[in-house]
Amino acid sequence: MLLTITTTREPADDLGFLLHKHPARFQSFDLSFGKARVFFPEAGPERCSACLMLDVDPVGLVRGKGQGDGLLGQYVNDRPYAASSLLSVAMVEVFRTAMQGRCDDRPGLAETSIPLSARLDVLPVRGGEAFLRSIFEPLGYAVEATRHPLDPTFPDWGDSRCFSVVISAETTLARLLTQLYVLIPVFDDAKHYYVGDAETEKLLAKGAGWLESHPQKAEIARRYLKHRPSLYREALARLRPETPEGIDDDEGPAAAKVEEDVERPMSLNDQRLGAVLGALRGAGARRVLDLGCGEGKLIRLLLEDASFTEIVGVDVSIRALGIAAERLHLDRLPENQAARVKLMQGSLTYRDRRLEGFDAAACVEVVEHLDPPRLEAFERAAFEFARPATVVLTTPNREYNVTWENVGPDRLRHPDHRFEWTRAQFRAWAESVARRFGYAVRFVAVGPEDPALGPPTQMGVFNRET
Repeated sequence: MLLTITTTREPADDLGFLLHKHPARFQSFDLSFGKARVFFPEAGPERCSACLMLDVDPVGLVRGKGQGDGLLGQYVNDRPYAASSLLSVAMVEVFRTAMQGRCDDRPGLAETSIPLSARLDVLPVRGGEAFLRSIFEPLGYAVEATRHPLDPTFPDWGDSRCFSVVISAETTLARLLTQLYVLIPVFDDAKHYYVGDAETEKLLAKGAGWLESHPQKAEIARRYLKHRPSLYREALARLRPETPEGIDDDEGPAAAKVEEDVERPMSLNDQRLGAVLGALRGAGARRVLDLGCGEGKLIRLLLEDASFTEIVGVDVSIRALGIAAERLHLDRLPENQAARVKLMQGSLTYRDRRLEGFDAAACVEVVEHLDPPRLEAFERAAFEFARPATVVLTTPNREYNVTWENVGPDRLRHPDHRFEWTRAQFRAWAESVARRFGYAVRFVAVGPEDPALGPPTQMGVFNRET
């Protein structure tokens, strides 16, 4: 298995100082289950890459332990080839000082966010690309994922659960390594060693500063702690979101809405909000509109991130805005927090000069509530007049409805929906809007993706062309 870390921050070969490894040397480290090797395939002032290659001895891994999936399963498995908890252990052994954020030769650089990318060949992901993105994108990473077939010589066998993955962001090396240490076993959903109380402490220590506010923190805790209820419940109880003082986490009775009842078993709403949040972070937005903000669930997440300096929620419903104000406790927020957020009544189908000049706008599960004849008015109000640099828009995928018992192909997911688009219909609409108003659009699948039906939620990220 191979982990490659690359930077283009000049002088790029300072990466050797950060990793405490000399770019001109090939180094080898003995581990209880094999050997770890570190080498630099390229090391120049403009670009530098460091590789951690792990050679696993499958016999040595289980010798004397009596573990595995049956006698044959102990020796015939993907552990020597796929990234797993073995790679996380190797990272600690080989990059321990770098993970601690220490670098005596370049102390200022160790604390500085620099352009970094990490490539994993090959990463097993239980949950597919949608789960992969729901984990990395809320942390601000751009994600490239290529799924591998089960056997290239037999295409009818379908795809495997393994991906080649590249994540990129401006971040510190310590943060990148620490997050990979936690998340690699989460994607694999397995560990090669006993999981007890000590693992809870590791999770809380390594997750400090980012796991508390992650929309998938519950699933991360469950998988990291090998689905042991007593451990992950304790971890979740000790994780305290970095929420502004006065914001209430109780969602109250509104959680019983029809659409949420359909989607709750898969925590789709959390995945959807996490994907939107990740797209907004990836766009570098600071001033954000929440169009059709409803009761303020996305606003709550935006307030937890200090990088969003101005947040404006807009909704046509006075009642929804009142509930949002109560849930967010706007009247009790500290002055500096209260100054960041504003709720306004407004229609999404009329020009409103108050909405102009923002970095980004989110429109989460809103357009399907508009009568089709008014859709063109929304398009002009959002893309022509408000015209933010980025628009993140989600809507249901009608094709997926057949997978739920109480929603069939001829029924809509919510009684107030005026329509629901198939993937082809949404793509055609989004590309038409982008073409007419000077945007480029990319499409993101949100939620568990069915090979034939696609994801339950489809998301378009529109970026204004200069």
